[in-house]
Amino acid sequence: MASKNDPESDVEAEGGQHGGVQSVDRALAVLEILARDGHAGVSEIAEEMGIHKSTVSRLLGSLVSREMVHQNSERGKYQLGFGILRLASSIPGRLSLVQEARSVLESLAEEFKETVNLAVLRSNYAVNVDQAMGPSTLAMYDWVGSLTPLHATSSGKVLLAALEADERDRILKHTGLPARTPRTITSRDALENQLLEVARDGYAQAKEEFEIGLNSIAVPVYNHVGSVIGAVSVSGPAFRFKPEEIEGLIESLGQAGLQISAKMGYTGR
Repeated sequence: MASKNDPESDVEAEGGQHGGVQSVDRALAVLEILARDGHAGVSEIAEEMGIHKSTVSRLLGSLVSREMVHQNSERGKYQLGFGILRLASSIPGRLSLVQEARSVLESLAEEFKETVNLAVLRSNYAVNVDQAMGPSTLAMYDWVGSLTPLHATSSGKVLLAALEADERDRILKHTGLPARTPRTITSRDALENQLLEVARDGYAQAKEEFEIGLNSIAVPVYNHVGSVIGAVSVSGPAFRFKPEEIEGLIESLGQAGLQISAKMGYTGR
């Protein structure tokens, strides 16, 4: 009898009555792994899922062909692709948010010479749906389409702080608080205390919590009924980007969030 790591058993399973459903389930599991970890190789995915590497390769090949997954040519690992962003953007309200925010993002990037992102909450993560690049040669990473952990990013903290307590509890129980760097907050109590500060101050920061050497600050974007529907962040290298020390940054970012909110129908009441 073939084991679960036997490629022949995988082929038999995929070809059976429930093979299509199993393939879909496995493909979704691959996407969840990439969303959680940022990138992963065939061997890593196969080990976590308990299936043969050849099966993982077939799944990845299909996802790549639909642009749901992209292979990093330098490291050979896989990450989420632009197809995911297209799906997210098709959700009612998301695409208009991107359109209305674009000019504001560009103005912020020009003013502070750093990278500006617009993020929304999707499937327990913060997904970046648009980005404006500062002129710095160091600001080269394209975050559009990236799913980032809520507890380790400034945008994620803004989105978490806006949730009802039971919904926040559900998400954090599902995702946990994995350490992305030695500076990531992994204590639920410490995170909750910080989220209270976010709600009080109107902005959130992440200091090398998602990546060593990367700092960010974010503010909320509201819709016409006053619900938080997104977050605008400014990020940059930690050696030069220290939000508290940059004159006018917090005020300008807050105004940018309100400007986008006004375009979405928010009146401040």
